[in-house]
Amino acid sequence: MTKLKLGAIADDKPIKVTVELPASLHKDLVAYAEVLARETSQPVSDPAKLIAPMVQRFIATDRGFAKARRHSS
Repeated sequence: MTKLKLGAIADDKPIKVTVELPASLHKDLVAYAEVLARETSQPVSDPAKLIAPMVQRFIATDRGFAKARRHSS
């Protein structure tokens, strides 16, 4: 089994944001959604729904950001 950084996607109240992705990144996002669907046995209807959890995970694990946030309070 592959160890992905994301797990099942939580259903949360969304805020609409428009973002442009390079075609190569979109291709990777689609491929990631396919692997995640196989690993979690939950289909990912829209690969764009992975962007928010990916950003959340990135922010939650960025030590530099956490340190800067602590010092700015």
